[in-house]
Amino acid sequence: MWLLVAVGAAVGAPLRYLVDRAVASRHDSVFPWGTLTVNVAGSFVLGFLAGAAVPGPLMTLAGIGFCGTLTTYSTFGYETVRLIEGGAILYAALNIAANLGTGLAAAFAGYALA
Repeated sequence: MWLLVAVGAAVGAPLRYLVDRAVASRHDSVFPWGTLTVNVAGSFVLGFLAGAAVPGPLMTLAGIGFCGTLTTYSTFGYETVRLIEGGAILYAALNIAANLGTGLAAAFAGYALA
C-alpha cells in the first residue's frame, strides 16, 4: 500500500508546484491564488473519488497519494500567517474563507458528479 501512496505522491507533489507557480505568475497580488487553485482542484478530485466509491487500492493511489500531495494545508496555513504578519488582514480572511468554502463546495460537487 505504501508504494501506491508513493506513486500517487510522485505525480501530485510536482504537479502542485507547477500549477502553483503557473497560477501565481499570472497574478500580481499578495493573495495566494496558486495554493487556492490546487486545494480546490484536489478537493474536487477527492470528492469525485469518494462519490464514485473507487476501490481501496485506487483510493490509496489517487486519493491519498495524489490528492494528498496535490493539496496543501500546510502552505495554506503558512501563507495565511504571512498575510497577517504583512498586515494584509483582509486577504488573510479571504484566503481562509476561499480555501474552506470553495474547497468544501468543490468536494461536494465532485461527490455529486460521481
